[in-house]
Amino acid sequence: MSEMMESLESYVKIAVDIEKKTLAGGGTLHADCESVLLENGSIQRDIWGADWIPFLNAVTYESLINIRPSQQNFTMEVADPDLRNKIEKIVLDLLGGVDYEEL
Repeated sequence: MSEMMESLESYVKIAVDIEKKTLAGGGTLHADCESVLLENGSIQRDIWGADWIPFLNAVTYESLINIRPSQQNFTMEVADPDLRNKIEKIVLDLLGGVDYEEL
């Protein structure tokens, strides 16, 4: 986690694969995280961008990679509440139990 937070310090850019229930994080662009997932066999339509704010244990859902008219998502923000819930569950399952006071 400390490596993922190096670039931005207060939050982490992440890309979440909602089918494989995995994520990649860190760096300054969601697209970089997305590339890592694609290189590891994820499919574009399953990957969504978000931010993880560890000190608040919170997820935000805004990223350029989320603009997908073909999937009825016309803005940077993930619009579908069910999709947001899936993303949040994956992020909390994978990152929610980290003790951030040690960072």
